[in-house]
Amino acid sequence: MFLRDWLLAGLFWLGLPAPVTADEAAISCSGQAVQGGLLLCSAAPGGTLVVSGSKGEAMREVTVAEDGIATIGLRRTEALELLITDKDGWAAPVTLALAARDDPFRTITGLDCDKVDARTEEQKAHAGRSWVKKQGAFKTFHDGPGARTGFIRPSTGPSSSPFGPARKHIGVGKDGEPCESTSVHRGYDIAIPIGTEIIAPAAGTVTLGDPDLYYEGGTVFLDHGDGLVSVFLHMSSVEVEAGQVVEVGQRLGASGNTGRTTGPHLQWAVKWRNPSLEDRGSDFYIDPALLLELDPLG
Repeated sequence: MFLRDWLLAGLFWLGLPAPVTADEAAISCSGQAVQGGLLLCSAAPGGTLVVSGSKGEAMREVTVAEDGIATIGLRRTEALELLITDKDGWAAPVTLALAARDDPFRTITGLDCDKVDARTEEQKAHAGRSWVKKQGAFKTFHDGPGARTGFIRPSTGPSSSPFGPARKHIGVGKDGEPCESTSVHRGYDIAIPIGTEIIAPAAGTVTLGDPDLYYEGGTVFLDHGDGLVSVFLHMSSVEVEAGQVVEVGQRLGASGNTGRTTGPHLQWAVKWRNPSLEDRGSDFYIDPALLLELDPLG
């Protein structure tokens, strides 16, 4: 204790800020402790939390906001035991046990190959332009409540496909040649008729509003803050534009059957982007259904 008091006095006379107290530095986390979930951790404002698996894998650093909250996305394949530490070493580490996912493998047949992948030069060009628009939107960050105020469903209707399954798409082209593609379903599908209202599940700023992306069709990107961005796909009507600020429950447009679909529905995806990094290659999707179970802070 004497040594700590001596150090604090030295910092005071040098005109340097004192380190945070033990109470200020303490780490506590709430949210959905499951693979594909989201954690809201309180810690020293402006500090940095280091997240790693218990064996040191999957390490990443996340900045704590000025209100003392760090928003930490969890990968679908996250280590089942996480160690969260204060980079500055003032707080005791926190160990979290995560619930494991059990996502199935699905095969979808009878598709038009043009829906499975871009094949003609015109389709490839369309897909390329769409990719550039999406990447630009993912690189754009805005302030917002993040997950602090919770999330509501963006539309009424039952879930038709969950987040997480690996899916093989098998189809036949107009030339009779077969095609197939395998990918992980990174969204949450809601089975609703064309023209059903889509609303903002949380407040945010629109970073993309486009009626005709190749795979996604009518699409809206909504940045909620803290690196969280909602993506709404296959819309028949897009009624917002980039730069527009919307409140929770505000209309974004209407559901449809555009892009690569097997029928009318809304696909809602949520990507967690680490605002501390400029490299977007480390971003990943989390499970929107888990966000609906997240308790708002305060």
